[in-house]
Amino acid sequence: MINPFVILVTLVGVPLLELFLLIKVGALIGAIPTIALVVFTAVLGGLLVHHQGLSTLQRAQRQMEAGGLPAVEMLEGVVLLIGGFLLLLPGFLTDLLGLLSLVPPLRRALILRWLGGRPPGPPGSAGGPPGQRTIEGEYWREK
Repeated sequence: MINPFVILVTLVGVPLLELFLLIKVGALIGAIPTIALVVFTAVLGGLLVHHQGLSTLQRAQRQMEAGGLPAVEMLEGVVLLIGGFLLLLPGFLTDLLGLLSLVPPLRRALILRWLGGRPPGPPGSAGGPPGQRTIEGEYWREK
C-alpha cells in the first residue's frame, strides 16, 4: 500500500518543481525557446514511444509464436505507457523521467525490481518454492 503522504507530496511537489524549473529555464533562455523546448520534447518523446512500443509488440508476438508468455514485454508496454504519459506532461522533470523509461536496459531493470529481482518464469512456477516444478495433467479415480 502506498503511503498517502507520498501521494500528497507527489501531487503537490512535482507540479511545483516543474513550475520552478520552467521559470528558471525561461529566465535563462527566454519564454519562446522554453515553450519550443517543451513542445519539442513532447513530440520527440511521442515518436520514440511509438517506435519502442512497436518494437515491444513485435517481441511479444515472437514470444507468443514460440509458445511462451510475453510477461516481460507486457510489463515493458506498461512502463512505456507511463513514460509516454510523462512525456506529454509539460515540464522538464517529467520529460526526463519519460525519456529514462525509453532506455531498454533501465526499463528492464525497473521491471526486475518490481518483480523482486527475478524474471517471470513459466506458468505455474511463481507460486512454489525455487526449484519446484508444477506438472499439469488429468486424473480419474477408479472404484
